[in-house]
Amino acid sequence: MTIISISNLKGGVGKSFTAAQLGYSLSQGEKKNVLLLENDKQGNLSKLFGRYNRNGLCPTAQLLMRRSTAEEVSEETDYPGLDIISANMSLLTAGIELQKDNTEDQCKRFESLKFARNRAGNQYDYVIIDNPPDIGLNVINALAVTNDVIVPIKIDQWALEGMDLITGQIEQIKQINPGIRFAGALVTMYKNNSTNTAGVEWLKRHDIKMFDTYIRYSDKAAESTLFQKPIQEYSPRSGTARSYRQFVQEYITRSGAK
Repeated sequence: MTIISISNLKGGVGKSFTAAQLGYSLSQGEKKNVLLLENDKQGNLSKLFGRYNRNGLCPTAQLLMRRSTAEEVSEETDYPGLDIISANMSLLTAGIELQKDNTEDQCKRFESLKFARNRAGNQYDYVIIDNPPDIGLNVINALAVTNDVIVPIKIDQWALEGMDLITGQIEQIKQINPGIRFAGALVTMYKNNSTNTAGVEWLKRHDIKMFDTYIRYSDKAAESTLFQKPIQEYSPRSGTARSYRQFVQEYITRSGAK
């Protein structure tokens, strides 16, 4: 099993969208068993798959508070081999509860994900965690079990300046998770203009590990979220969909996964 965290301390860079497309490609294209974990109280990933419920203590909060196991709170999506653990604003409640725990156990609430199985009894090949743009205890718990961190980045001044914070965060987490790896920055919403070209060059000059694939901007991406469909199903020939398919193949090659 490989656990992937999609993280960035800046919002609006396509984290949830990237988590959704990665999960869709690995499950539908590569025929892998994939579990999506919504770790953001906004619930955008859950909404994209039509599994958002604003009421009650959400599944991710139950997992963090150890009231349920991953198997008990996961739901099937409309796509074979792709399950999800959803979230809502009640993640705030879980965060308050976690703050009361001053032991090492405070950062081990997602350990059960390593052994999670789907309804057919098969262990997941991938768990993909969609993290919020902060460093709360729910994010620390996610990174504590993560193998690979993928950082979506939209080219602008603030996103570029935040890269040092992200890589520094990963280095700190190595104290409790020595196996965590920065898989690379993934440029999203890419347009072929001088701003994006300059931003990519900045990243290269500062030796930021990057994926060679850039996710191209397309109006179809926003449309796909309105219809609650992955872009690769909604508009498979769009530049965005083609970019994500190419990125997934690049990730598989880099990680050595089969």
